[in-house]
Amino acid sequence: DGYFNQRVTECRYSSKDLQGIEYINSYVFNQVENIRFNSTVGKYVGYTELGVKNAEAWNKGPELAQMLGQLERYCKPNADLRYS
Repeated sequence: DGYFNQRVTECRYSSKDLQGIEYINSYVFNQVENIRFNSTVGKYVGYTELGVKNAEAWNKGPELAQMLGQLERYCKPNADLRYS
């Protein structure tokens, strides 16, 4: 019983030269992904009714600017750990 809420953040590296890094931030509720930010797409995308509403709001607000910088702040500095 109860609810399951999860936020999954990941960096996907396709090569050592850091050209193919992809930052993904997903919000999951009860095993259903509601919304996802993908740096390749460059915006939030909603997958449920609530996710679509949140994506529209977050793409217009400060949340988008914060996510756009995560590739540089989070993924690239940790790439050395991935390939060491």
